Amino acid sequence: MEDKRESSASPTSFTSVLKLSQIGAASVPKRYVLPPSQRPNLGLCPNPALVSPIIDLSSLHHPIHGLRIKEEVRLACKDSGFFQVINHGIPLSVMNDALDAATDFFELPHEEKMSLASANIREPVRYGTSLNHVKDRVLFWRDFIKHYSHPISTWIDQWPSNPKTYKEKMGNYTQAVHALHRKLMGVVFENLGLSPKYLHEGIDEGSQVMAVNCYPTCPEPDLVLGMPPHSDYGYMTIILQNHQGLEIMSHDRKWYEVPVRKGALVIQIGDQMEIISNGLCKSLVHRATVNSDTDRISIASLHSLALERKVGPASELVDDQHPLSYTEGSFSGFLDFISNNDIMQVRYIDALKKNP
Repeated sequence: MEDKRESSASPTSFTSVLKLSQIGAASVPKRYVLPPSQRPNLGLCPNPALVSPIIDLSSLHHPIHGLRIKEEVRLACKDSGFFQVINHGIPLSVMNDALDAATDFFELPHEEKMSLASANIREPVRYGTSLNHVKDRVLFWRDFIKHYSHPISTWIDQWPSNPKTYKEKMGNYTQAVHALHRKLMGVVFENLGLSPKYLHEGIDEGSQVMAVNCYPTCPEPDLVLGMPPHSDYGYMTIILQNHQGLEIMSHDRKWYEVPVRKGALVIQIGDQMEIISNGLCKSLVHRATVNSDTDRISIASLHSLALERKVGPASELVDDQHPLSYTEGSFSGFLDFISNNDIMQVRYIDALKKNP
């Protein structure tokens, strides 16, 4: 009966997990409980420092020190698709303002947030819960607001009007993180032997989606996930978070918790970058866990090429020693894929890999 009720759920009618948390639920509703093999207490490594490189960007343009920084970025992209950056040029006040704006949004009355609710993953501004609460077999302990953000002048008027400072605070961070991603992409392309301005027009005309997530306290955090294991389809994701909860999967398929460092931003390589690099960069598989003590806010800035633009491996990176490893894919194709597939079972990038 429960599965039937969930399958007929209204796209604009749901109970947010923040509301469940605030009413003090003593246990997790059954529709959130994962099978034992998928629960987050399995295989967690106690030493996250093993896979948490922190790269100081302060000397990126120094003629000597800059070479070392670029090499650190190259190794991180090649080995894990993950690193953190400090001294990245975004003031701590701008980052804190964005986190405050996110917190204030989720504290709005439920009815006001629901005016932005939609199960259509192509909506430019969308409030929701779980991943897609209408189709998810198991629900995830997350509420979110997502909005298109580049160019900001096109989209900001559609962002939430409340809280009153949301557009200003989130807008300042959005523009700053977009500039940072452009700088980092230049380094990534240069490390691949491409021009730092490779795909310059594609990036200028590309997509930036801000996924603002709230992971409320949970009475039984060992039974649920905030987000399932997945990789992001875009070429780069930059994450700002206020508490631990992000976990990444290493080569040995163990999960490592990402430590939170004040002022640092998490950089994740996405599927598009793995494709463009013909496999030289690795797309990061990650998930979000929750806890029973503290609400967690994360703001993910997801960067990709334009919705309909198809991308394949750069021709400069394909030769007899490095044969073509992927077919072309697009962000639009990814959205269609996740609308019709369980991302707990299959990744879009796996569908684009060429058979050996």
